[in-house]
Amino acid sequence: MNIFKDKVLLITGGTGSFGNAVLNRFLRTDIGEIRIFSRDEKKQDDMRHEFQARMPEVAEKIKFYIGDVRDLSSIRPAMSGVDYVFHAAALKQVPSCEFFPMEAVRTNVIGTDNVLTAAIDAGVKSVICLSTDKAAYPINAMGISKALEEKVAIAKSRTSGKTKICCTRYGNVMCSRGSVIPLWIDQIRNKKPITLTDPNMTRFIMSLEEAVDLVLFAFENGETGDLFIQKAPACTIRTQAEAVCELFGGNKDDIKVIGIRHGEKLYETLLTNEECAKAIDLGDFYRVPADNRGLNYDKYFSDGDEKRNALSEFNSNNTRLLNVEETKAKIAELAYIQEELKK
Repeated sequence: MNIFKDKVLLITGGTGSFGNAVLNRFLRTDIGEIRIFSRDEKKQDDMRHEFQARMPEVAEKIKFYIGDVRDLSSIRPAMSGVDYVFHAAALKQVPSCEFFPMEAVRTNVIGTDNVLTAAIDAGVKSVICLSTDKAAYPINAMGISKALEEKVAIAKSRTSGKTKICCTRYGNVMCSRGSVIPLWIDQIRNKKPITLTDPNMTRFIMSLEEAVDLVLFAFENGETGDLFIQKAPACTIRTQAEAVCELFGGNKDDIKVIGIRHGEKLYETLLTNEECAKAIDLGDFYRVPADNRGLNYDKYFSDGDEKRNALSEFNSNNTRLLNVEETKAKIAELAYIQEELKK
């Protein structure tokens, strides 16, 4: 990774699953420094001790900054001297955001604006903002706030000067913090019913490593204002639950349907029909360039623009749906699962 040689990388929300995955990927490379920016001192202390114990020869590359993306003044000191930013800080638990939508706005929308403002002012070379499939055709507060995060990033990219700003959008990351697979494993071990919301609900699935791959692809291939999507497979929630049962000795007859939670969809969309009009197929990824037309719509009405791609909406119902065996194989590849299976 020569592009990161001796560089300084800042990860907002860096104590989360994504931040840990980036540290595991980068810490033993020739990167100069990785800054973890977050508001929870306990999680930072836990991370500090973990990496000092596990990678003592390189742990000094990690620097910790306490702060909150909601507070621009706390971001500025952490941004000084930074080359690249991965912006992962977010409120992303759907039901919580439904009950406290303004908290989602403060973190996901205003927080993103603060991060980008500080990055531009500090002369950061590149910022990648992490978004979610729930931002496409959003129906819940979390998705709406993440959709606005994308809009803020794209709007900022038009005037960001030398700072490149891109977004990535991806689906459910398996075994990330707060996700459902660890819950099911605990339910199986405690002889409790395996609870799922709706057996026919479909979700994109990807690993943390694939989430990092998507961010790095955007980092290396993006132009400012771009949105990147990975062509992820999907499965039904029942398929995923049955796969976990087979891996951990659960009883499929114990699966209990509890109904859809606040703000949940039956399927998720990664690429809207409207975005398909200008999406560029890059093999394993889609790139959606920013619409950088100005506000002079008189020119649009006189000149017109009738070009459109033949692509249609890319969602978790029309992507490749995995069966139980395929889902089980994908889940079994995860380091978290391999560790749990040893217990």
